[in-house]
Amino acid sequence: MLVEVGKVVEGKVSGITNFGAFIQLPGGKTGLVHISEIAEEYVKDINSHLKENQTVKVKVLSVDANGKINLSIKKALNPNPAPRFNRPADFDWNRGNNDKMSFEDMLAKFQKDSEEKMHDLKKSFESKRGSGGYK
Repeated sequence: MLVEVGKVVEGKVSGITNFGAFIQLPGGKTGLVHISEIAEEYVKDINSHLKENQTVKVKVLSVDANGKINLSIKKALNPNPAPRFNRPADFDWNRGNNDKMSFEDMLAKFQKDSEEKMHDLKKSFESKRGSGGYK
């Protein structure tokens, strides 16, 4: 069987290491699921998620020139994850600026807001320190 990038296949866990799990694929090839590709949540111990000889679905991420196959379990389970953030092209740079302020006006507003925040922060910090002296 030819291993194709992007394809989801079933395989059997053939070995577990501290950095990932080796998966025996149909056709006798073996690929690696890196620890970061095992589950959506943080994986500290792979043994809590996988056991040897367990059958799992994996997505083929890449095959390099040496024949190493990179796999992902979490991308096989959720093939179209929602983006975590907007790309810069999707960001509305004029949001909240209906009057189309010039760059200089925006910079002046930023500086004013920044100075006010720093003043409030210093005031808050000093009030938590007390009067500052012993009698």
